[in-house]
Amino acid sequence: MIKYCYPDGDWCYRALHTTHAVLHTAKGKLIARMEKGDGSGLYEFESTGFELIGPGQIHT
Repeated sequence: MIKYCYPDGDWCYRALHTTHAVLHTAKGKLIARMEKGDGSGLYEFESTGFELIGPGQIHT
């Protein structure tokens, strides 16, 4: 799993296999490119950071 942190302080979790890219834009923003839940394409969102969560790890 990947825990993404949003600019507003919120966060979300996404399955590792749905992540296609995490990149910096020319303006220095961190952008994550993910597969849509229905598999119909990709979407992007801004993130302030991310954390890889391995099997058996518990985060609260």
